[in-house]
Amino acid sequence: MDQPIRFETRAGIAHLTFARPERLNAFDFEMGRLYRDACLAAVSSPDTRAILITAEGPSFCAGGDVLAMAGAGVDGSQVTDGAQVIHEGMAALTTSAIPVVIVARGAVAGGGIGLMLAGDYVIAGEDLRIAGRYAELGLTPDLGVSTLLARAVGERRALTMLLTSRELDAETAHDWGAVDEVTPDPEARGKEVAQAWTAGAADALGQAKRLVRASAHRPFSESLEDEAASIGRAFDSEEARGRIAAFAAASAHRGGKS
Repeated sequence: MDQPIRFETRAGIAHLTFARPERLNAFDFEMGRLYRDACLAAVSSPDTRAILITAEGPSFCAGGDVLAMAGAGVDGSQVTDGAQVIHEGMAALTTSAIPVVIVARGAVAGGGIGLMLAGDYVIAGEDLRIAGRYAELGLTPDLGVSTLLARAVGERRALTMLLTSRELDAETAHDWGAVDEVTPDPEARGKEVAQAWTAGAADALGQAKRLVRASAHRPFSESLEDEAASIGRAFDSEEARGRIAAFAAASAHRGGKS
């Protein structure tokens, strides 16, 4: 049987693929566990310099597979446990010092919104459609949606999406800040971004991501201390010293103009 999450690491890129297209990549409990395990493997590997998350089929993720759960007689405590497993994977991604690019096309609904916004850079297809759908089912947000959506689009717009049936197309999602760019070929663009990260100052990029993510839940003074320590460590790294030397040489060649 095919696995609903595929995972491989190649040339510094940890690639996770949602592979349950017949269910619009809606998560069941098995898919949630595999997602958690793949995220933990990606962030813990010393070979990972960038993480790329894509999906098979016409849709990124329709959230949780509510119909299958209801048909199987699942109760609320099992749903809570299943959500917490996925949350472990999301926490690993968002707290790591590794940049994450998400490629999203088609339907992104319910918890799929949180899975999308757990990325640091979101590339959307022109067919993207984002909707909350929770209220229609009498459910509440999960997978970080109540936090990540409000951070991305603002509290008022997040409330609009969660309290009404407002659906965002790709252009509106970009205008609101839910995605970073819209392109006809998001998969190719996602690979391009991930490859550029692995070829660039990956450690510095990862630390920049970590600093921004951490700033949301700690005092400004702690962020300042962390920034000071981080830039000092970066300055002593071989990568930074080589890049600074190259910058200095180029500056001298231009007559000292930066």
